[in-house]
Amino acid sequence: MTAPLSAIKVIEIGTLIAAPFAARMLAEFGAEVIKIEAMGQGDPLRKWRKLHEGTSLWWYLQSRNKKSLALNLKSPEGIELVKQLASSADVLIENLRPGALEKLGLGWDVLHALNPNLTLVRISGYGQTGPYRDRPGFGAIGEAMGGIRYTTGTPGSPPARVGVSLGDSLASLHAVIGALMSLLRVKTGQGGGQVVDVSLAESVFNVMESLVPEYDMLGHVRERSGGALPGIAPSNTYLTADGAYVVIAGNSDPIYKRLMAVIGRADLAEAPEFAHNDGRAAKSNVLDAAITHWTSSLPIDEVLAALEAAEVPAGRIYSVADIVADPHYQARGMLLNAELPGGATVKMPGIVPKMSETPGCVNWSGPSLGQHTDGILAGLGLTDQDIERLKAEGVVQ
Repeated sequence: MTAPLSAIKVIEIGTLIAAPFAARMLAEFGAEVIKIEAMGQGDPLRKWRKLHEGTSLWWYLQSRNKKSLALNLKSPEGIELVKQLASSADVLIENLRPGALEKLGLGWDVLHALNPNLTLVRISGYGQTGPYRDRPGFGAIGEAMGGIRYTTGTPGSPPARVGVSLGDSLASLHAVIGALMSLLRVKTGQGGGQVVDVSLAESVFNVMESLVPEYDMLGHVRERSGGALPGIAPSNTYLTADGAYVVIAGNSDPIYKRLMAVIGRADLAEAPEFAHNDGRAAKSNVLDAAITHWTSSLPIDEVLAALEAAEVPAGRIYSVADIVADPHYQARGMLLNAELPGGATVKMPGIVPKMSETPGCVNWSGPSLGQHTDGILAGLGLTDQDIERLKAEGVVQ
């Protein structure tokens, strides 16, 4: 079975999260991804978070299916090798500071002249233009500027963050979308390659729903709301009798009526002022109190069983232990066993999305530094003697 991106060649000049995650998704669906890493230590992600025998478990996930080329980007010969790779590549993904690629002699003018069909995906904190372009920017800064930090947390408390690098991951998703649209244009003969300019801040801003028009027209500033969904009711997190929490989304008109029937509040189900969302949102505190009165009288399993029977969307809040034990995750192939160097096995997340005819797959976990250097250079026509000379001169590893 041929993977959907099996004919696509990608070069990654990136570290940590945004560019590497985007390249990982392309690699999972068959693209040949050559990850260019600094000699010596490689991508700093190799040492982030929890380690197994000196290497990050995150690294093995983030770099699966990729080929590692350890190369000195400060070496003229190293840059020439990158140009050779770029001349036959479909996509180059980078997340350096704006202008850094140009300083290396790999700006868009150079790359486009080498390969008119190349798509250059550029991920940065604030984008390649604008007054903030030269500022350093990580995912956390993008979340702050994009608006999501201000709206995350409990009312009256300082802004909170989501427990993962959301800004980086959203930028990765936008990068993949942009890359695929550009590839479609090239592969269908509509035109040549182009620059895909992805900003961390804008990627967060793009998921902020009606934040701007509500402010511009109504002067409304969306604030932190804890577990509730502002302006949409009832949708919140509720305490159960055994100290657990259940998320209930009863915010469509028919679902709302079914939810009220389950909790024994036919009066609220039939009240004209609650027939539609605008009326419910205006008195969401009344509805939340009624739902909490019910959920707090039952253990979570009984709450979930009753809501499932009534076809009301609800769920427990999962920890990673819940995820790993859940039969639905297992049935959907979302927990894969990966083999690490030394023979250890570990569970890793599966591949998303699920494609019926051309699914993605995992061929290998994140490689050792420079594991594929020799093979990649041989593919460029270099002899064993050439490769050994480049290693001796500190060009590659």
